[in-house]
Amino acid sequence: MQEFLQSMGSMAPMLLLFVVAYLFFIRPQVKKQKQEVNFTKEVKKGDKVVTKSGMHGKIVEINDTDNTCVIETSAGKIKFERTALSLELSNKLKK
Repeated sequence: MQEFLQSMGSMAPMLLLFVVAYLFFIRPQVKKQKQEVNFTKEVKKGDKVVTKSGMHGKIVEINDTDNTCVIETSAGKIKFERTALSLELSNKLKK
């Protein structure tokens, strides 16, 4: 029994390291990915958005079959993949 407790004691730092890594790195990243997916699904015509490359515009058309949208900018209309839209940058634009 004492050998078991000693082996568990030597594994405790590794277990603690894994828990800390999960809480501070893995969990927030998964949460952010879910928010990005929900944002791309809930975007609608007329929303002002910013792409990950920095293009600002307003959504004028959404195509659900190929998961794209058309954004109207001052230069014209451009077709983008929905995954190119940035939740973080678009939220800053709304503030």
